[in-house]
Amino acid sequence: MSNYSRIRLTAAAAAVIGALTVTACAGSGDSVVDKPKAKASANADSGQQKAKEAKEAAKKEAAPEVAETGDTLALKGMEDGSKLDVTVVKVVDNAKSSDEFTAPESGNRWLAVQFQLVNTGTKAYTDSPQNGAQVADDQGQQFQTTFAEVTAGPSMSSAVRLKPGAKALGWIVFEVPKASKVATVQFAMDSGFAEQTGEWKLT
Repeated sequence: MSNYSRIRLTAAAAAVIGALTVTACAGSGDSVVDKPKAKASANADSGQQKAKEAKEAAKKEAAPEVAETGDTLALKGMEDGSKLDVTVVKVVDNAKSSDEFTAPESGNRWLAVQFQLVNTGTKAYTDSPQNGAQVADDQGQQFQTTFAEVTAGPSMSSAVRLKPGAKALGWIVFEVPKASKVATVQFAMDSGFAEQTGEWKLT
């Protein structure tokens, strides 16, 4: 076989492998999770509470519930046993800098979101949560995080390490145009590469 033929065969094989890799990465398993976990309630054993819950369940079936501020979403990572319960605890629009040296660029504002992460999996969770978070406005424009300390409270660590059962709490800041109406916030594990993305509606 000539060198030319070998080169052509090698190139063809590389193209096939590349196509398979792209297909695997694009995967049809990607999904957006926006159905919150049920909240624990007191007096769950009382008949009155059960009747109320049944009524609420029927109402939810008619109009599916979408996660909002205060709700928790159960998300999966790329590896088996990698899971988080993620809660958008609070949202502060037009958040203020905690120092006199940093501020949003002219025409922009900061939107701060407080996340709580709870490792519900069987493996340790290690990540930089800021990499997997973004917000979108009502026009569909998406905005990434920015490094900023705000008066709302301590920032989420850029190197979170959680053993199973452990949790982390902190603020993640986004810089958005002053004119934008932010509609949703999203979070995905594995620096945003996980197939599941959690989404919360901001009202």
